[in-house]
Amino acid sequence: MAHSQVNEIDELLKGLKNVPGFKAYLVLNSDGIVIRWDQAAGQPTMTYQSAVQHAHHITELYNKGVSSIEELFDAQDRHVENVRVRTNQYEIIVSSVGSYTLAVFQDDPTNVGVIVGASD
Repeated sequence: MAHSQVNEIDELLKGLKNVPGFKAYLVLNSDGIVIRWDQAAGQPTMTYQSAVQHAHHITELYNKGVSSIEELFDAQDRHVENVRVRTNQYEIIVSSVGSYTLAVFQDDPTNVGVIVGASD
């Protein structure tokens, strides 16, 4: 059974790479340690060191976001499924299930086709 779950995860991660705008993903364990990472072809290389730096900041941001939601909202509204962050370079979607966290980097859908720095 565990072997079929691994195959399902592999298929999911392979499928992510086929999504338009996909840049990279990180899979973290409950301690925030990078256990898998990959990126789309043609993207600047994400080294293990870079993946670890991203993981550190993503873990802190996600934990602070969840903590803030728990402080601000009533118990029935506290469930956080994912956190989305948009930057000038990309959008990061972070989701935590069980003892694993998945962070996906993609093109910001609001900037697709927009030339940065172009004047009107």
